[in-house]
Amino acid sequence: MTNLPAEFRPRVRFAPSPTGFLHVGSARTFIFNWLFARHNNGTMILRIDDTDVERNTDASLASIFEGLQWLNLNWDEQYKQSERLNLHRQMAEAILKKGLAYRDFTPAHAGDTERSGATWLFDPGMRDLSQAESDRRAAAGEPFALRFRVPRESDREIRFTDAVYGDQAKSTADIEDFALLRSDGMPTYHLASCADDADLRITHVIRGQDHLSNTFKHILIFDAAGAPLPQFAHLPLLVAPDGTKLSKRRHGPVVSVTTYRDAGFLPEAFINFLCLLGWSPKNDREQMTRQELVEAFSLEAINRSNTVVNFKEKESVERAPSPAAFDSQAVETPGAATPYPEETFDPKALWLNAEHIRALPIDALSARLLPVVRAAGYHVDPNKMQRITPLIRERIKLLRDVLTAADLFFVDELPPYDPAELIPQKGDATLALKVLNRARDLLAHTEFTHHALDSTLRAAAQELAIKPGQMFQPVRVAVCGRKNAPPLFETLEVLGRERTLARIEKAILKLQ
Repeated sequence: MTNLPAEFRPRVRFAPSPTGFLHVGSARTFIFNWLFARHNNGTMILRIDDTDVERNTDASLASIFEGLQWLNLNWDEQYKQSERLNLHRQMAEAILKKGLAYRDFTPAHAGDTERSGATWLFDPGMRDLSQAESDRRAAAGEPFALRFRVPRESDREIRFTDAVYGDQAKSTADIEDFALLRSDGMPTYHLASCADDADLRITHVIRGQDHLSNTFKHILIFDAAGAPLPQFAHLPLLVAPDGTKLSKRRHGPVVSVTTYRDAGFLPEAFINFLCLLGWSPKNDREQMTRQELVEAFSLEAINRSNTVVNFKEKESVERAPSPAAFDSQAVETPGAATPYPEETFDPKALWLNAEHIRALPIDALSARLLPVVRAAGYHVDPNKMQRITPLIRERIKLLRDVLTAADLFFVDELPPYDPAELIPQKGDATLALKVLNRARDLLAHTEFTHHALDSTLRAAAQELAIKPGQMFQPVRVAVCGRKNAPPLFETLEVLGRERTLARIEKAILKLQ
């Protein structure tokens, strides 16, 4: 990690708009900013860009904070743009006084282009309005939008070097006189973003590639305000398997961070997965801890090409609730309920999650699984969960998988199963009954420890002149309800004598 003097340490920001849930692409932007700041001992700033008052919602703001809090990556400073409007207007006024902006009194119309700042194309006379006439109309209370006076020299170019995409250039002839203030006095995204970046002394603007075209306008604003220009770094977009940009409208909640939380992903595994979307660490490793990511991160290792998230698009769209419905949902417990099958998610995300699950100490994993189990209505104490966890750790990819991998430990009555499953290989129902009867008699007096259970059932197999597997299968199905189950002797230890004997007794009745 870099150890720079304080005056040279980077200051970066993540600036979401509260107009929807926390998108996975936005989460990756936050993570890359966070990693860059932590790698360089810099400052991470969270700034809520909430000046678009018509689209902001409290539910969206809550969803953003839910997602960020789940990621568990702290930030150092926090601001809201709506609380800084005077700062934005002061910058706009300063630019106007320099003659680098002008008032546009064009009346708004249905479908007006004022938001995009293109109205000047339809009324170029506003650009040439005299200062006296502009002042007179403003003093009379006539509403106006404030527009940047983009230089019109035919050979003027705006140039900058992007940390990811390299040298960039655009002729000012191709940049419209964009709005700084709307006619209601509210700042536009361009003005508010630049004013805040300048005031907060942002040194690096790390954001999505879809903002790259805005950078030329922002350079004009920084120059007009006499503010230092930050270093820009634009990140490749995340796209769906069909190549389209990930969108909540098209792809539904599968692009939301909280969907992954509710499906049972570990936040550290999800962060690891997002980092590998568009970034190639020099160590060529895929599974990495948070600290390893911090140590390895650099802007130079970010790729230029868009990155595919390989979820099952058709299935996820058909099964997903509408984005509007999702915005109002609040699933409090990870893994408690989700409409998404495992196949919905990118296979690499699932693999990484399983690897991170296996890397967790038993007590830590048990603590993650316990809320999932309790949310499903099972009353399991922490000590019992600690005993169950090592038996299923290799069998789960998502936290919610505990409900299917370990359900046999939580219920008094096993779900119905086919009695034919009790019949051992190369055996019949008579042999299965003989095995279960003998097991019931022996286990009624055997100590319920791994060694004692193993010795007793192996000895019983010898007594009955059968293979150990033929002895174990009927017992396993009787106590677990299926052949594919956790290790037998450890399972019997956790279930205990009473529950084990009751289930064997019911299996005998099934066969009879």
